[in-house]
Amino acid sequence: MRLLRSTDLALRVLMRLAVSGGTTPTTRDVAAAMEVPYTHAAKVVAELQHMGLLEARRGRGGGLALTEKGRTASVGTVVRAFEGDGDVVDCEGATPCPLNSGCRLRGALRQAQEAFFASLDPITVADIVTNPTGPLLLGISMRA
Repeated sequence: MRLLRSTDLALRVLMRLAVSGGTTPTTRDVAAAMEVPYTHAAKVVAELQHMGLLEARRGRGGGLALTEKGRTASVGTVVRAFEGDGDVVDCEGATPCPLNSGCRLRGALRQAQEAFFASLDPITVADIVTNPTGPLLLGISMRA
């Protein structure tokens, strides 16, 4: 399974904010540090804000800050929110699969997908920024 770019970026934004040390980087700062287009970062930040995982303040002294909900958020929950609950393969798309009525692959893939999400459920954002990751994130942000 491959994560969408927005899912990857959402996790990296949360990780970056988890080690911000009281600073409030802007969306532009985060986009530059993560080397992604500002527009892509802005969409991800808006969704994370909508989920209550971060706060975004505008103007002088504004910026992004991780909420307590964001710090304790399950990685599995974040991944599910960005990936959606669709099947790994599209059996009923524009050209439906001729095996659809008797295929067992779809169920097996759904089970594997759920196992993937379930393995991420007990892991929090705070867990994924412990050493050595936290200091590495700070080093990356300082270069931007």
